[in-house]
Amino acid sequence: MRIPVYMRTFIASAKNPQTKWHVIDANGQVLGRVATIAARLLQGKHKAIYTPFIDTGDHVVIVNAATVRLTGQKETQKIYRRHSGYEGGLREERAVDLRKRQPVRLVEEAVRGMLPKTKMGDAMYRKLKVYAGADHPHAAQQPSRIEVA
Repeated sequence: MRIPVYMRTFIASAKNPQTKWHVIDANGQVLGRVATIAARLLQGKHKAIYTPFIDTGDHVVIVNAATVRLTGQKETQKIYRRHSGYEGGLREERAVDLRKRQPVRLVEEAVRGMLPKTKMGDAMYRKLKVYAGADHPHAAQQPSRIEVA
């Protein structure tokens, strides 16, 4: 009688994750395309060792967030909402006004919406660094450049 030999399924270890750093230049790029690439890198879906219940993602730095592009009429029609937690505490702001006040939040909210709504999603979000200008303080990590198609 022959004993069957099964291949074992590889599961990544959370103890020593092999993380890299990536830089995405959002200058003139469409917001959704930048956000999907960033979310994919943060989740680790680009790696062969991707495991859904273990954070295998990398760190992502997005520069030139102030010059990201919104398509169609989103610049004037898209509304960003937040609530203070108090009665009547709903605050609404159009994308054009938010870009003037806090351009980084446009990119942060787009990426945040594409990540899991769990504790692990919060951990992934903490590995995202967004800067309005072209400079960032993460040169020591030797990040690789990611092109947006």
